[in-house]
Amino acid sequence: MQRRWKILNADKQKAELLKQSLKISSVICNILVQRGIETFEQSKDFFRPQLSQLHDPWQMKDMDKAVERIIRAVNNNEKILVFGDYDVDGTTAVSCMYRFLRKIHAEVEFYIPHRYREGYGVSKLGIDFARENGYTLVISLDCGIKSIELIKYAKGLGIDFVVCDHHLPDEELPPAYAILNPKQKDCNYPYKELCGCGVGFKLITALAPQFSLPGEDAYEYLDLVATAIAADIVPMTGENRILAYYGLKKANENPNNGIKALGSLSGLTKDLHINNLVFMIAPRINAAGRMDDARKAVQMFIAETYGEALHYAEMLHSDNTERREADGNITDEALMIISSNDGWLEKKSTVVFKSTWHKGVVGIVASRLIEHYHRPTIVLTQSGEYAAGSARSVPGFNLYEAVHACREHLIGYGGHFAAAGLTLELDKIDAFRNKFEEIVASTIHPELLVPEIVIDAEISFNDIQWPFYNIIQQMEPFGPENLRPVFVAKKVWNTGYSKIVKEEHIRFSLKQNNITFTGIGFKMADKFHLLQPDSYQVAKPIDIVFKIDENEWNGNKTLQLRVLDFRISEQ
Repeated sequence: MQRRWKILNADKQKAELLKQSLKISSVICNILVQRGIETFEQSKDFFRPQLSQLHDPWQMKDMDKAVERIIRAVNNNEKILVFGDYDVDGTTAVSCMYRFLRKIHAEVEFYIPHRYREGYGVSKLGIDFARENGYTLVISLDCGIKSIELIKYAKGLGIDFVVCDHHLPDEELPPAYAILNPKQKDCNYPYKELCGCGVGFKLITALAPQFSLPGEDAYEYLDLVATAIAADIVPMTGENRILAYYGLKKANENPNNGIKALGSLSGLTKDLHINNLVFMIAPRINAAGRMDDARKAVQMFIAETYGEALHYAEMLHSDNTERREADGNITDEALMIISSNDGWLEKKSTVVFKSTWHKGVVGIVASRLIEHYHRPTIVLTQSGEYAAGSARSVPGFNLYEAVHACREHLIGYGGHFAAAGLTLELDKIDAFRNKFEEIVASTIHPELLVPEIVIDAEISFNDIQWPFYNIIQQMEPFGPENLRPVFVAKKVWNTGYSKIVKEEHIRFSLKQNNITFTGIGFKMADKFHLLQPDSYQVAKPIDIVFKIDENEWNGNKTLQLRVLDFRISEQ
């Protein structure tokens, strides 16, 4: 697939001033300035984050009400129900809050709604469970901000809600006893980008001293908070960066039994990094809710022994294997449907349906299809008497608005800029597909249909040395707004030793100014011909886009390139 290359620039004057104070590579100073780090003090906070920099939890609107209500519940021996969503953010948040409250109160239980029987967020079944079992206080985590009618229903039953959420609130708020959400318009909390588990963590830090527990007690949950930050794709800035930094430290030095068990089953032998949490730990947690029941993810995180945690981790590992098989098979079937329908390849959108597809993986399949055809995509399956599914967008296109414009064909829908869920009558699928294509085709900028690679800086092979790489490593943890730097090197030559490996990847051997680097380009075999001499046996230089990796072989460490794209150099 052809890609657009966008090379970022920094304010040269700011970058030069930063270089004078830091005495490091001008390339790295340029990248730091691009990311809003312009002074020595800001650099110190970035490279050496401190837990002491975390904001006072009492700055969050309603924190006083939330703490007062929980203290009252504990003092009056009320039953408290900790309620959370079935994804990574929800299950880690519930696990942290449940484990903390159990230190100070015996009457605590947790509740995770079933993805298919109850759907996303606060559920009527959950409230009825609370009523039937005598719970008078519900603490909802990673959900609740939009549950106006359900929280009203709970209030009528004498059940109070403390809502801990990070999703954007609507104009009308639920009638909860307290709402903790830094995105509320009148909330003065300085950092707005916490995940749901992060909001729950702030509540724990406010509660701990009220029960004569040291504030540091809250830090034992930081590895779970880091997992939620990584999985929920929130900005890796401010407090999130501090929490993720120390959460990774804890995950590597003294992990939660559940993290340890999942790491072992994932085959991890080295230190955990954010990408391990994103690609190895998080999918196994999410698989529980996708394929079965997410309660076991919480049971794993609250397990007192490693053996008990491993028991539940093995279930999640099995769910994930099943999930991978399902999404692989469904992706193959969906690609076949697209290629076998006349005219579909030329469309500006994709809407595919098959009644037997597993509902739990249609969102993942939509993302997989975007990797093949870079365009807004909806994958539908049959759910009861209706069609239901997930929509995913390409960067820059407002998917929710496009789905909203097709509402005449829908029973229900919800979501945001990049993703949505929807339900419709089975006999309306074709009409919806046509309308969605009409809306997308008339509103999407053609440029958005070509994937973009954002490049931080142009460098030469001479720049790629251990001190340079070591500073990049200190920019971890990586995530949105602080991604691992991507570089371009121009007029690079194939040494003649590059080759295709395992039929779909390229093992590169490249040279620039007598400096040679090896590298790997995954699923790039179809572009291998660009490395070959032309019909006149004239070799051509190439431009490559890459990240820098460390390779270890027989105890020897070398730097290598992870090539993301390449093309023939402009003359």
